[in-house]
Amino acid sequence: MEAIAKLNNCPTSPRKMRLVVDLIRGERVEKALYILKFTNKEAAIRVEKLLLSAIKNWESKNEGQRPEDNELFVKTIMVDGGRQLKRLRPAPQGRGHRIRKRSNHVTLIVDSKNSEPITK
Repeated sequence: MEAIAKLNNCPTSPRKMRLVVDLIRGERVEKALYILKFTNKEAAIRVEKLLLSAIKNWESKNEGQRPEDNELFVKTIMVDGGRQLKRLRPAPQGRGHRIRKRSNHVTLIVDSKNSEPITK
């Protein structure tokens, strides 16, 4: 049984977020939390909160089961570009240069290794 958590319009550029996300893709949840806790990037704090949210979503779907017993792992994690805020910065000789303040969307899917497909 898998659980999904999403983070929309996070005010970090997608490129910086992907550096952090690539560290935990495919890892077990416990190891991913340790990696994020000791990563010196601002994006790691946001991804850590998102991962904890995905674990809680999994727990609410699977009542009475513990994540430690089911070997949860990060199945899929994607970073997509969000909207851009366009601003102007003063430049020499009365010109203005455009600044793009980027944001991103992160989608995280957590699954258990010993999950069995439900047959009808």
